[in-house]
Amino acid sequence: MASTDTDAGDHLIAEGVDEEPVEANRRHFEGRAWWFIATYAALYAAFHMAALNGLSISDWTGVEVPFLPTFPLETWNFRIVHIAGALGLGFLLFAARTDFPEDARGGGWVAYASYALGALALFSAGVAVWFALEIQGGLMWNGIDETLKFRETYLFGLPLLIATAGAIALGWGHRRARSGFAAPDVVLAICGVSVAIYLITIYGTLMRNSTGTPFAPIGISIAAVAGTALIMELTRRVAGMALIVIAGIFLAYVFTGQYLPGFLNSPPISWQRFFSQVYTDAGILGPTTAVSSTYIILFIIFAAFLQASKVGDYFVNFAFAAAGRARGGPAKVAIFASGLMGMINGTSAGNVVATGSLTIPLMKKVGYHRKTAGAVEAAASTGGQIMPPIMGAGAFIMAEITGIPYTEIAVAAIIPAVLYFVSVYFMVDFEAAKLGMRGMREDELPKFNKMVRQVYLFIPIVILIYALFMGYSVIRAGTLATVAAAVVSWLTPFRMGPRGIAKAFELAGIMSIQIIAVCACAGIIVGVISLTGVGARFSSLLLGIAENSQLLALFFAMCISILLGMGMPTTAAYAVAASVVAPGLVQLGIPQLTAHFFVFYFAVLSAITPPVALASYAAAGISGANPMETSVASFKIGIAAFIVPFMFFYNSAILMDGTSFEVARAGLTAVVGVFLLSSGVQGWVMGGRAAWFVRLGAVAAALFMIEGGGLTDLIGVALAVVMFGVQKVFRPDPTAPIPVRGTAD
Repeated sequence: MASTDTDAGDHLIAEGVDEEPVEANRRHFEGRAWWFIATYAALYAAFHMAALNGLSISDWTGVEVPFLPTFPLETWNFRIVHIAGALGLGFLLFAARTDFPEDARGGGWVAYASYALGALALFSAGVAVWFALEIQGGLMWNGIDETLKFRETYLFGLPLLIATAGAIALGWGHRRARSGFAAPDVVLAICGVSVAIYLITIYGTLMRNSTGTPFAPIGISIAAVAGTALIMELTRRVAGMALIVIAGIFLAYVFTGQYLPGFLNSPPISWQRFFSQVYTDAGILGPTTAVSSTYIILFIIFAAFLQASKVGDYFVNFAFAAAGRARGGPAKVAIFASGLMGMINGTSAGNVVATGSLTIPLMKKVGYHRKTAGAVEAAASTGGQIMPPIMGAGAFIMAEITGIPYTEIAVAAIIPAVLYFVSVYFMVDFEAAKLGMRGMREDELPKFNKMVRQVYLFIPIVILIYALFMGYSVIRAGTLATVAAAVVSWLTPFRMGPRGIAKAFELAGIMSIQIIAVCACAGIIVGVISLTGVGARFSSLLLGIAENSQLLALFFAMCISILLGMGMPTTAAYAVAASVVAPGLVQLGIPQLTAHFFVFYFAVLSAITPPVALASYAAAGISGANPMETSVASFKIGIAAFIVPFMFFYNSAILMDGTSFEVARAGLTAVVGVFLLSSGVQGWVMGGRAAWFVRLGAVAAALFMIEGGGLTDLIGVALAVVMFGVQKVFRPDPTAPIPVRGTAD
């Protein structure tokens, strides 16, 4: 991944940053199979770009093409197709296991059983098409007619459930060479199509209004059971077990909540009623899928176009040229480059793998301990999720859930993001100073002058930000930025012609699978919260705690947000926490924007919070350090971010809510505060190691400065002056032990 072009004198370090990491269970297709998957992925992504911009074949040619969609699609139908397409592509591309044999061809009884299940899945899909044709012919569908119920239950539903459950089970025992399709996975893809055909058909009638009532057709409930199982199985394959366990607990709660005590008690709900409603905009087709089918996939396409034109390599090389000479240079490069890339790609762990494979070895090379190298990368990549204007797609989900304009959210995020990255910068700088590190040599770095001459590669991001703040819709701004990425590529050696554009769409389709599956799975949890009312009861619990202490209620909300986010990507973590925790905070009297930012921050920080810290664990895999030690170190480096959300509560000017003077003062004092906090935590004050009481005084001064009041700022400044004066004049012994009561001097 690292290379040095000494002949040209460029000394480029980053090469291949834009290459998508290949998961252990992803198949490597060849020949016609590869062409099929590449075409599928490219058309899937291109379909979204066309649908979001209202483009269709007939718009271009003036000729109506049968069987092709006319845009814009009806909202629910668009989301159903969005999920079904990802299910099909995901099951074909990601195996149920990671141990691929060299020569297994998928024979034996498993193959024959899969063929039988495939026949059932095709039969179910055929019946769904039959329903569609009958309804188009004028048949009035309802949930009462016994003949229709029999057909839905035994001709459509039962074959679908058998095929789905059987193929999921066979997937565990089926071993197939990595270059070939697995029969059970093909069955699961067909099942996803069957679910989509039926739901689009039935929701196109008046039956949409019957969901959650006794009049809902039984087929909706059966299709939703199969769809839920498919979503959870794909999520397991692409995102691991953490989200599956949480979703499973919530699903179990639906049917056991009536037996639980206290605020967990919920009214009894039948499986038919629950599943007839969970695959609607009250659950799976709700806010999480609304965002993944619009904003998230749009920015994945944008990121794919940037990757195809190798802009990511430029970002990292530019960061090395600008900051590589500073002490501990690679760590500071990681802060800049990983923050920028993480803002776009929307996943902390994925960004760690993409940029950390370059920055972590270089950090180790200049003297950072391997656990610190991994921790810096994890903290920087996590920070990308809170960096405006994209915020790893979190800003768009927040806008969807709260109804607050996107631009207001992006502006409010500026000071908190600055505070986070400034604090991480101070932490790594003080660590480098303590270890006496050097920066990288001139001959080890890219030439800054050359990097500056290529600054036009930032144009797509500049256009994106400009368009958003000029009032363009997010979709129009993202589309313009994507087109700009293709145009700018012609100023580089990686010009995007038709083949390059097709490759970018293919990459986008594959990149989107994980986040779409995760958002759909999070929609299951949101549906449970909505249908059982547990979110409202949790809000009442928070209000009860706040009667004794509002700070205690906030601390409790913080713990729940981190707990719900553990092991989950940012978007899913925030969506779930926003459904459970944010309403309670709003009822406490906290402004809606402040409450959702509070929840969002801690959902993001779950990626570096022990014991389940996905970003830290990904970094540890690269650095070779102990995962738990790396997660503790990343928690320490990102410590300021755990304080910033409480600042929202005490001083809303941090979120740009106030006069210009109030905002400026809040930002300035908070920056000084995180500097003092970093000094105290790292034990480096006034250019030297500090004694324990000086460190403690610096941390206390930081907390006073961060609080944001006029009096507290004065106290913080006075305390900082005293501590710095003590350090400067007396230079107390940094190795002196902390006195313990009852011990002799």
